[in-house]
Amino acid sequence: MRKYEVMYIIKPSFEDEKYAAIIDKYNALIQSNGGEVLKVEPWGKRRLAYEIDKLREGYYVLLQMMASPELPKELERNFKIADEIMRFLITRVEE
Repeated sequence: MRKYEVMYIIKPSFEDEKYAAIIDKYNALIQSNGGEVLKVEPWGKRRLAYEIDKLREGYYVLLQMMASPELPKELERNFKIADEIMRFLITRVEE
Protein backbone atom coordinates (compact mmCIF):
# COMPACT_ATOMS: atom_id res chain seq x y z
CA MET A 1 0.00 0.00 0.00
CA ARG A 2 1.23 3.46 -0.90
CA LYS A 3 0.27 6.87 0.40
CA TYR A 4 -1.41 9.28 -2.03
CA GLU A 5 -2.66 12.84 -1.83
CA VAL A 6 -5.69 13.81 -3.93
CA MET A 7 -6.87 17.36 -4.60
CA TYR A 8 -10.10 17.83 -6.50
CA ILE A 9 -12.29 20.83 -7.28
CA ILE A 10 -16.08 20.51 -7.35
CA LYS A 11 -18.26 22.92 -9.32
CA PRO A 12 -19.49 25.75 -7.03
CA SER A 13 -23.19 25.55 -7.94
CA PHE A 14 -24.28 23.02 -5.28
CA GLU A 15 -25.62 23.26 -1.73
CA ASP A 16 -23.60 22.15 1.32
CA GLU A 17 -25.42 18.80 1.61
CA LYS A 18 -24.56 17.98 -2.02
CA TYR A 19 -20.85 18.71 -1.41
CA ALA A 20 -20.89 16.32 1.54
CA ALA A 21 -22.61 13.67 -0.61
CA ILE A 22 -20.00 14.04 -3.38
CA ILE A 23 -17.13 13.76 -0.89
CA ASP A 24 -18.74 10.67 0.68
CA LYS A 25 -19.19 9.14 -2.79
CA TYR A 26 -15.47 9.31 -3.55
CA ASN A 27 -14.51 8.15 -0.04
CA ALA A 28 -16.78 5.12 -0.52
CA LEU A 29 -15.21 4.45 -3.93
CA ILE A 30 -11.75 4.42 -2.34
CA GLN A 31 -12.83 2.08 0.46
CA SER A 32 -14.73 -0.28 -1.84
CA ASN A 33 -11.58 -0.71 -3.95
CA GLY A 34 -9.43 -1.69 -0.97
CA GLY A 35 -8.05 1.74 -0.10
CA GLU A 36 -8.06 3.55 3.23
CA VAL A 37 -9.01 7.22 3.62
CA LEU A 38 -6.60 8.79 6.11
CA LYS A 39 -7.76 12.40 6.15
CA VAL A 40 -10.31 14.56 4.30
CA GLU A 41 -10.03 18.34 4.36
CA PRO A 42 -12.86 20.22 2.63
CA TRP A 43 -11.38 23.69 2.03
CA GLY A 44 -14.65 25.17 0.83
CA LYS A 45 -15.23 27.64 -1.98
CA ARG A 46 -12.12 29.41 -3.19
CA ARG A 47 -11.32 31.67 -6.10
CA LEU A 48 -9.64 29.90 -9.01
CA ALA A 49 -6.31 31.09 -10.41
CA TYR A 50 -7.94 31.20 -13.86
CA GLU A 51 -11.43 30.77 -15.27
CA ILE A 52 -12.57 27.20 -15.98
CA ASP A 53 -15.72 26.77 -18.09
CA LYS A 54 -16.65 30.41 -17.33
CA LEU A 55 -16.53 29.73 -13.57
CA ARG A 56 -14.36 31.84 -11.27
CA GLU A 57 -14.54 29.74 -8.09
CA GLY A 58 -14.66 26.10 -7.04
CA TYR A 59 -15.09 23.93 -3.94
CA TYR A 60 -11.69 22.47 -3.02
CA VAL A 61 -11.21 19.11 -1.29
CA LEU A 62 -7.87 17.68 -0.13
CA LEU A 63 -7.74 13.96 0.65
CA GLN A 64 -5.01 11.62 1.89
CA MET A 65 -5.29 7.88 1.33
CA MET A 66 -3.43 4.59 1.45
CA ALA A 67 -4.03 2.50 -1.65
CA SER A 68 -2.65 -0.05 -4.05
CA PRO A 69 -1.14 1.31 -7.30
CA GLU A 70 -4.29 0.42 -9.29
CA LEU A 71 -6.68 2.56 -7.23
CA PRO A 72 -5.46 5.99 -8.41
CA LYS A 73 -6.16 4.94 -12.01
CA GLU A 74 -9.72 3.94 -11.10
CA LEU A 75 -10.22 7.17 -9.15
CA GLU A 76 -8.90 9.20 -12.09
CA ARG A 77 -11.29 7.41 -14.44
CA ASN A 78 -14.23 8.30 -12.18
CA PHE A 79 -13.13 11.93 -11.87
CA LYS A 80 -12.90 12.25 -15.67
CA ILE A 81 -16.47 11.05 -16.28
CA ALA A 82 -18.03 12.99 -13.37
CA ASP A 83 -19.83 16.19 -14.33
CA GLU A 84 -19.40 17.75 -10.89
CA ILE A 85 -15.56 17.61 -10.88
CA MET A 86 -13.77 20.52 -12.55
CA ARG A 87 -10.12 19.54 -11.97
CA PHE A 88 -8.18 16.95 -9.98
CA LEU A 89 -4.63 15.98 -9.14
CA ILE A 90 -3.44 12.68 -7.66
CA THR A 91 0.13 12.51 -6.34
CA ARG A 92 2.09 9.81 -4.56
CA VAL A 93 3.60 10.89 -1.25
CA GLU A 94 7.16 9.69 -0.70
CA GLU A 95 7.98 8.83 2.89
